[in-house]
Amino acid sequence: MSTRPHRNFYGRLKGKPLKDSQKRYIDEDLAALSLGPVSWEENPERVPLDLEGLFGGKPVWLEVGFGGGEHMVHQAAANPDVGIIGAEPYINGVAMLLGKIRRAGVQNLAVHPGDARDLMDVLPEASIARAFLLYPDPWPKARHHRRRFVTREHLEPLARVLKPGAIFRVATDIPDYVRQTLEEVPKAGFKWLAERPADWRDPWDDWISTRYEQKALREGRVPHYLTFRRVAD
Repeated sequence: MSTRPHRNFYGRLKGKPLKDSQKRYIDEDLAALSLGPVSWEENPERVPLDLEGLFGGKPVWLEVGFGGGEHMVHQAAANPDVGIIGAEPYINGVAMLLGKIRRAGVQNLAVHPGDARDLMDVLPEASIARAFLLYPDPWPKARHHRRRFVTREHLEPLARVLKPGAIFRVATDIPDYVRQTLEEVPKAGFKWLAERPADWRDPWDDWISTRYEQKALREGRVPHYLTFRRVAD
């Protein structure tokens, strides 16, 4: 049996009470979108997930912290030949995603309603072709910067599960998050692909502006779109 690491979890698991429709989405739809045994209780040996069986051999993408699910459903609809995994511990966000999945009718998705670190434990090595980190929790206080995703604790397992050459996209409106991302992500085995200011100022061609981005724009913050490539070890 693998030794379970000590992991502090920061952030919200639940917000305001779910609507009756959202409770119904959780009860009726979530189990069918399961990846299989991810948690330490279900999978203490940390046996890798069968992504080939889950998505029929399609390339697999990963979105870490999908918020309300707008981007994830948009990408699933635009890329039916890809399987997309989303990890999100905030149950209200999971419920919002499930509603969007119902309305869009997309079927190439799987959901882990929990900590992305537990998921990355059981993703096979070099199995993910693209990853997204979009408007992550900024943890603005300096003493909380170690809680950000762009730290060694998260980036090393992410690098392990990404294929060589895989693309990792980061969007944020927080200048200090940009700074930390540009410092830490290359250390984990990634190359920043920007060659000109437009490469981080302009959104990606297939981008859909999320509610988090719209809030940032209303409040006068400037989005940054950072693109990295996983380099071979």
